[in-house]
Amino acid sequence: MKYLLKIISPLLFSVLLSGFMGNQNHKQPGVEILTSGTKTSIRGLSVINDNVVWVSGSNGTVGKSIDGGKTWDWMRVTGFEKSDFRDIEAFDGATALIMAVGEPAYILKTIDGGKTWKVVYENKTKGMFLDAMDFWNEQAGIVIGDPVDGKFFISRTFNGGDTWQDIPFEKRPAADSGEACFAASGTNIRPLDRDEAVFVSGGTRSRLFTKNAPVVLPLIQGKESTGANSIAVWDNKKLNGGKKMIVVGGDFNNADSEEKNCYYTNDGGKTWTAPETPPHGYRSCVEYYSKNIVLSCGLNGVDYSSDAGKNWKWISKQSFNVCRSSKLGTAFYLAGNNGTIARLIMK
Repeated sequence: MKYLLKIISPLLFSVLLSGFMGNQNHKQPGVEILTSGTKTSIRGLSVINDNVVWVSGSNGTVGKSIDGGKTWDWMRVTGFEKSDFRDIEAFDGATALIMAVGEPAYILKTIDGGKTWKVVYENKTKGMFLDAMDFWNEQAGIVIGDPVDGKFFISRTFNGGDTWQDIPFEKRPAADSGEACFAASGTNIRPLDRDEAVFVSGGTRSRLFTKNAPVVLPLIQGKESTGANSIAVWDNKKLNGGKKMIVVGGDFNNADSEEKNCYYTNDGGKTWTAPETPPHGYRSCVEYYSKNIVLSCGLNGVDYSSDAGKNWKWISKQSFNVCRSSKLGTAFYLAGNNGTIARLIMK
């Protein structure tokens, strides 16, 4: 919709997680602001490791840190100064892709750390509006967009984003009237296994789309501002078929409402369970840190769950649009309006 839009060794991970969880009575998670004040609304966030982090946002802005968020290199992409880059996918400190929503829709790529950008995809179709993209690995990726002529737009890449192939119209999922996706945090589509991705929709209809028949989600829906904004899959890095998933959303016009804003499934979406203590308002993004540790953020703050989404604790009232876990490390970052970037810490 146009209104919003670890890979580490098992032994090392278990040691780190043990330290993270081992003293919950004395240590609680918190949010440390790293930078703010830039005139951009950040919705794209890609965390490579504990040092390299990329962000993207409005006004053609891209940011990068190579020292764990201590300093940031801000850039405005030449020729795209008015573009809204709602999602970014980075592979290292030199290589990244950014997605400009529309119209027209663009995907650009850099291989020199953001010094120069090349247009690798352009779509001038009337009504085109990209919502999110994700990658299985450094070669295979997918991007999803709002419905065009009644069907969700999907395109694929198999060469690291250098070229893209639109899914034929007849093979695209059909959307109901008033159903679309939110370009809120770049996380309403995720890899599920080696050859499948799942995505969630919102609006007057909110559903989970897999290769099988769409599943109606129990989230609040029925209005343009309601439905699912984000889905997290554990563990898509193993690519062995995600059965544990969490969806969040709500009503972005009612930031404090906890009504039907989060559900989780342990059987691949066949059944859904509401949290005993839900997140404390509308949430635009959800992300697993580990099998049991999950974070979610939105307009009125950040929630943290240590029991796989059953109970959520409000740990910050700072507004954020997106939160992402490190691909190759243990860092966890958040980003939002006014160029605000933060990371998860233990107090």
